[in-house]
Amino acid sequence: MEKVKNTPTLRFPEFKDKWKEHKLKNLVRTIDSGWSPQCEEYPSNIDEWGVLKTTSVVWEGFNENENKRLPDKLEPRFNIEVKPNDILITRAGPTSRVGVTVHVDKVRSKLMLSDKIIRLRTCENNSSKFIAISLSNSKAQKELNSKSSGLAVSQTNISQNILLNIAFNCPSFPEQTKIATFLSAVDEKLQALKQKKSLLEQYKKGVMQKIFSQELRFKDDNGNAFADWEEKKLGECLDYLQPTKYLVSSTEYDNSFATPVLTAGKTFILGYTNETNGIFENNLPVIIFDDFTTATQFVDFPFKAKSSAMKILVACEGIDIKFIYEAMQIMNYEIGGHERHWISKFAPIDILIPCLEEQTKIATFLSTIDEKINHCQAQITNTEVWKRGLLQGMFV
Repeated sequence: MEKVKNTPTLRFPEFKDKWKEHKLKNLVRTIDSGWSPQCEEYPSNIDEWGVLKTTSVVWEGFNENENKRLPDKLEPRFNIEVKPNDILITRAGPTSRVGVTVHVDKVRSKLMLSDKIIRLRTCENNSSKFIAISLSNSKAQKELNSKSSGLAVSQTNISQNILLNIAFNCPSFPEQTKIATFLSAVDEKLQALKQKKSLLEQYKKGVMQKIFSQELRFKDDNGNAFADWEEKKLGECLDYLQPTKYLVSSTEYDNSFATPVLTAGKTFILGYTNETNGIFENNLPVIIFDDFTTATQFVDFPFKAKSSAMKILVACEGIDIKFIYEAMQIMNYEIGGHERHWISKFAPIDILIPCLEEQTKIATFLSTIDEKINHCQAQITNTEVWKRGLLQGMFV
């Protein structure tokens, strides 16, 4: 018979006692849900009452801004006002959104639960943060998913009774507290990195507005002003190639393979292929352009493509590809119906272009900001991987 594990792999050295299995109902003093009155379609101000939407409870954490304003004609319900140290769990919605658990570290006043959110308050000598993390781990989530009900994955739910009978292992209160405090510090580090990345992205956006409106101009190496910018068609700056020769034959991707398969959308890298023919590796860097959605990506490494709707855009003589890519990011263009856009819509667009030397200075400057953003993202990714390892090792 397999021995039941009752101590974690990673542990603070001062703790030796075995963990004990408890049902959630023995660890909480109250469980309740809220209400869903007909609210305004906009969030409440800080001095107004609001009802939380389920989107306030996401795996990234609690977001108090996701609420709807309570109409003045309705009386607030003080008993379902959210307080610090509450545990909130989504109880109804698409399968992927049911059972999402957050710990409320802090919250403004006058926010109430909706009826699609369950709230737990823990007994004394139990850490609410530890319990919330335990409910978030893979073991508890698998149990919740297996016991949820509903006619379709688009609308499932969990009952309070099912939730209360979830079982997991707990240490002593001092060990719970130490684990929760340590992981809170990790979360704070993650939030600080995400905030830093967001500020860098905002800074880049603001600088780009000034550069492409010519409010901010660069000078040559001797400190002299560059010539005036000239108007050109976008199609005079970029040639396009069809992706036919570079399309992947098989979608059996594996991260151990060498060549990335790209899309111009947010996913960007769909996977990796071991196909060696038809790799785009000359004329790099390029811009890949989705002819239907107009999404773009800057690519400076060999790749294969997935969709025939992609255009591969290469710079014409006298054009810096990075400059033109950044210029395209601030274009205001309304996508029409399901039609191709590059030849008929984008190529004729007028764009102001500086001389190549100024283009290159602009591109280099923006690339330095990109490097800082990418470094920040790498730190975020590494910290998230580290946190996942901690969660696996520090819990039973």
